[in-house]
Amino acid sequence: MSSTNVFFTPFLLLFCVVLFPITDAEECEVCVNVLERLYTSLVMRHTELSPELVEEGLIRTCAEATGKENRLCYYLGASSDAAAKVTGEVSRPLSAHVPVHKICQRLQRRDGQICELRYERPVLDWSRDALSKMRVLELKRVLASWGEECRACLEKSEFIDLIQEVALKHSAAQHRTHAEEF
Repeated sequence: MSSTNVFFTPFLLLFCVVLFPITDAEECEVCVNVLERLYTSLVMRHTELSPELVEEGLIRTCAEATGKENRLCYYLGASSDAAAKVTGEVSRPLSAHVPVHKICQRLQRRDGQICELRYERPVLDWSRDALSKMRVLELKRVLASWGEECRACLEKSEFIDLIQEVALKHSAAQHRTHAEEF
């Protein structure tokens, strides 16, 4: 590989990222979802938004965040354990009513990890056959998302048994929570 190609390839990639930023909300689903909920709640309670008010709301939202949303808060610097703080890049544009997907596009240019965050897709088929096709790590994640843990499980079949035992309880709880959101 020539030295020209070594320089040209990263330059071309950077050029494409700048010219063709994300346009699909699904690409940045965690960012868009968190900021959309924050914006909606702030607009419902306040007539005017200031950057300070938005930042306060963001920090409050992040204090209760878990999972991928907590990771987003860490990247934004809105969580207590974050090393860098870039909350101003959210609070200023959000207070000026810039569309949420545009804010996430700008954040992606700063840190690509922000738009790589995805929500875990729920498994809807709890049959033994479907669960046996999953890896043990995935089975553990399903249990962890429900707040369950199988301390004595050594075999994959034991994880599957526990999931089948508690799936109905947690699936019903997820349906209630999802229905309340809409």
